[in-house]
Formats: sequence, structure tokens, C-alpha cells
Amino acid sequence: MTRTMATIGTKWKPIIIYTLGLKKQRFGLIHAKMELISKKILTEQLKELEEDGIVKREAFKEMPPRVEYSLTNKGLELLPILNMLTEWNAKHQQGQ
Repeated sequence: MTRTMATIGTKWKPIIIYTLGLKKQRFGLIHAKMELISKKILTEQLKELEEDGIVKREAFKEMPPRVEYSLTNKGLELLPILNMLTEWNAKHQQGQ
């Protein structure tokens, strides 16, 4: 559990993974969906997720430069877990 939390246990990483979901997205769209995160923190978190093999960064050599982010197979394996956490929260929010 300690190792898992070290990999995805920050405030933003699970939200980034959940936001990416099953589709490739550009930085601006990810940031727009996550209004409360600064661009600096989003950049740092994406870089760490890439280093951990959870996110793939694809840069296109065109003008203006374009970069797309997507989940790797390792990252895709986390989606059902995050969906279960979301469902758990919804179930227990109703009881309050």
C-alpha cells in the first residue's frame, strides 16, 4: 500500500488519471477540466506519472507544437479501481 500511495497517492494524480480516462487529451483540455490545479503542478504531476509508466506523452513535430497525453496499459488498469472509489463515495454520500 505504501508503494501504491507513493505512485498515485498525491492530491491530483488520481484525478488526472480519471480525467484522462480512455482518450488522448491535450494539456489545455486536461487543465480546463481540472480548474483548481495550477499549470505548474499539472505539468509536474504529468511528468511524474509519465516516469512511473502510467501516462504516455506524445509530442508532435508541427507548428505550433502539439502534445497529447494518454494512459498506458498500466494506467488503464487503474480506471476500474478509481471508478469503484467514485461509486463507493456516491453510495456513502447518500447516507449523510
